[in-house]
Amino acid sequence: MKIGVLGGGSFAREFIPLFQAHPDVSEVVLAEVMPERRQEVAAEFGLERTATSLDELCATDVDAVAIFTQRWLHAPQAITAMEAGKHVYSAVPAAVTVDEMRALVASVEATGRTYMMGETSLYYPAAIYCRQRFAAGDFGRFVYGEGEYIHDMSHGFYDAYRHSGGDDWKRTASYPPLLYASHSVAMVLSVTGARMTHASGLGVHDQEGDGVFDREVSLWQNDFSNESALLRTSDGGVCRINELRRVGVSAGSSVRLSLYGTLASFEEQSNARVWTTRETAKPVDLTDLLRCEGFEGEDPTDLRPGIDGAFYAGVSPVHDVARLPASFAGLPNAHYGSHQFLVLDFVEACLSGARPSVSVWDAARYCLPGIVAHESARQGGVLLTIPDLGGGA
Repeated sequence: MKIGVLGGGSFAREFIPLFQAHPDVSEVVLAEVMPERRQEVAAEFGLERTATSLDELCATDVDAVAIFTQRWLHAPQAITAMEAGKHVYSAVPAAVTVDEMRALVASVEATGRTYMMGETSLYYPAAIYCRQRFAAGDFGRFVYGEGEYIHDMSHGFYDAYRHSGGDDWKRTASYPPLLYASHSVAMVLSVTGARMTHASGLGVHDQEGDGVFDREVSLWQNDFSNESALLRTSDGGVCRINELRRVGVSAGSSVRLSLYGTLASFEEQSNARVWTTRETAKPVDLTDLLRCEGFEGEDPTDLRPGIDGAFYAGVSPVHDVARLPASFAGLPNAHYGSHQFLVLDFVEACLSGARPSVSVWDAARYCLPGIVAHESARQGGVLLTIPDLGGGA
């Protein structure tokens, strides 16, 4: 199959060599609106064909479009691509409003195209480990979960928003934290298989004074730089989700999971990852089991600032590396070992017609809790119902 990549930013550059290396991908075509970036990326990866827009890309013979654009553009771009007959891989989030999420589900159902959201948390070592233990019944019944994405603005976000937003970058740098909650939500729900049914959110009004989270400037009239939510789950449990953008943390995983059951619990705080039961005298230290190691030839100093090793992460002992094509060996596998597995999942789903690992209905389960919780925060924390968009065929 042929893959069209929409957007030529730093994230797209992590995925282009993986698509190129997949044995079932014959060509990668880049669509990028900025001429200099388009030429630069095409030269870097030896891309023979480029396009100047999504419409131009959809007019080519690519079989699928992988979307790596600004986060509030994903849903309408995915719908456009599917209506043009293309399969879609989308970076998170899938959508930023309830209506967008409904429209995205409707488009998948109407077109029959494969849609997959690239939720990196699915392949974080902590989530993989907890899924295995949960499926084996080791947790018992789910009681309480915590998922959080801790990423201070100074840890690369300023540069990213300046890079994509131009002179008006502060208008979009105020992106509401809970609209980017799929990482945190998926850490819990990918383990339990449940959905979140109700949400109450609260926000912290920003006081930095740098003009980023300024209601008068913000595209979303948003001045919350930190948001938290308390959520009810369909299996009778409770979750807390944190999305923090002004926080004095620079160590450990940026995305964290703690899960408590009636029989056992997993806890992840900073660099500590432990398993414990009611009968355990001392928690079991899982640090070595869940640590990612870089591939040979990877530069360990080439890390994004603030969070240790999150981007160039390699794999951990719990990753099923036997699934990966031999052609992926030595290539970067960023975000705690997730990128190569996500590319593999998407290509396999497109070619087989099977449901992808993060279908549009899974994307709805992961994105809607944050969308609804942000609206709750805007209303002072009122409890709101999270729509159920079903589980698909």
